[in-house]
Amino acid sequence: MKEFNKIISGNALEVLKEVPSGIIDLAVTDPPYGVRYRDRTGRSVKNDDDLSAVLPVFGELYRAMRPNSYCISFYGWNRVDEFMKAWKDAGFTVAGHIVWTKDYSSRTGVLKYHHEQAYVLAKGRPARPAAPIADVQHWTRTGNRAHPTEKAVESLQPLIKAFSKRGDLVCDPFSGSGSTSVAAALSGRQYLGIELEEKYCAHARQRLAGVNRYLQTRPDALAA
Repeated sequence: MKEFNKIISGNALEVLKEVPSGIIDLAVTDPPYGVRYRDRTGRSVKNDDDLSAVLPVFGELYRAMRPNSYCISFYGWNRVDEFMKAWKDAGFTVAGHIVWTKDYSSRTGVLKYHHEQAYVLAKGRPARPAAPIADVQHWTRTGNRAHPTEKAVESLQPLIKAFSKRGDLVCDPFSGSGSTSVAAALSGRQYLGIELEEKYCAHARQRLAGVNRYLQTRPDALAA
């Protein structure tokens, strides 16, 4: 199959098995955290109750990534031991950690939650970014209109610009509403999004069709 500029509906583990080895230049993903999350309207995320359906994806993702490349993965802080084991078992090493600070509390428990976080993982020994970003970033709120854990394109674009170059293939195996692919397209990268729920695939494709129309009329809008 042609791997570029697609949103594929299906199980990420099975879809990635069909992707040739060594073609993904960067992965940016926000997998289910295994926390049985429900938002204020009762929406949930598939496989968020079973990490055994999530963590094996990183092994196939590692295989499909090119040598000396980066993967940036969000994670749930209370399941970090399981995520870290899966990443290391896949072959990744830890290269960095990013925190996004929120000017609002997304949830209150023992503490008020005012941040999101992701690990920067390395396959092999990739070169350092030419213009490294700070490890503390500002969070842009989406309101989660299209997906219960929707990430803002504005939060993802700096990652894509720092850890890949124009024309590279950016993969998100837990694509959700397609924000990673939108950020990649707006940055002059190619994309491959994989999502289990067809309704989110349809939404992502609609977003990307709009991006393509925009770029056809404004090619100068592509990020560096």
